[in-house]
This record gives sequence, C-alpha cells and structure tokens, in this order.
Amino acid sequence: MRGNERGLTLVELIVAFTIMSLLAAMAVPLARAKVRREKERELRWALREIRAAIDKYKDYCDQQLLGPPKLGTECYPERLEVLVEGVRLAGTVDKKIRFLRRIPKDPMTNSYDWGLRSIQDDPNSTSWGGQNVFDVYTKSTERAADGTPYSEW
Repeated sequence: MRGNERGLTLVELIVAFTIMSLLAAMAVPLARAKVRREKERELRWALREIRAAIDKYKDYCDQQLLGPPKLGTECYPERLEVLVEGVRLAGTVDKKIRFLRRIPKDPMTNSYDWGLRSIQDDPNSTSWGGQNVFDVYTKSTERAADGTPYSEW
C-alpha cells in the first residue's frame, strides 16, 4: 500500500462526473425558460411602444395637426418608417414630429421586420393590404407557454 500517493480513484471520478452531469441537466431547462421569458418581456415592450406611437400619430392626425390625411389612410401612418422619419406639423415650414426614435427589433425573429395590418385588413390576416399601418405583430410562428401564438399578442 502506498500512503504518499494522492489522487482520485476511478469510482470517485465517475461519481463526481455523474453529479456534475445531473446538475447541468437540471440547469439547462431553467436557463432556456429564463431566456424565453426575457424575449417575451421584450416582445411585449416593443409591441407596446410601436402601438403607442401609432395611436399618438392617429391622435395628431385626428386633431388636424399633421395636415389633411391622405385618402384611404384613415389617419393612420402609411408605413411604419413614417413614425421614425417624422411628419411635418401643419402650418410650419421646418418643424417635424417623430413618434419613434427607431423601430424596435423583434426579439422572436431577431429582425426589424414586423407583420403589419391595416384598418381594412381582417384582424387575423397575415398579409398586409398596404393602405395604412393600424397594428403590428411578430412574424414568429412560435407559441407562448399558455399555447397562444406570439403573433396574436
């Protein structure tokens, strides 16, 4: 018997490796759930921000602050980019109002490409009529934990 030798036996290594594997296997689903919750939170925030900007644009247009609305737009922006580019206020030469600093990134698709609906479109439509931007949705086909598609949020 060698008393001065130090180290682990094969059995001790196997037990330690098994315990580490079990702990890692338990941590991965928790990490995935946390990442998913964070993406859902970011999606809610982005949708709220864009929809608030659309509503503010509509309010300004209804009050005739943006000049006469274009035919068929129903006082909604023609494109999503109009909220970032800004619109000249009625009766001014150089004063523009912007409703968004930038279009938020869709955390589910990791792109700036949002699904759009016009006021004339069917509420469940996935194709945009192009007349105006009444609502936005994510183009992700994934579902939330409760089973609802993210595109219906």
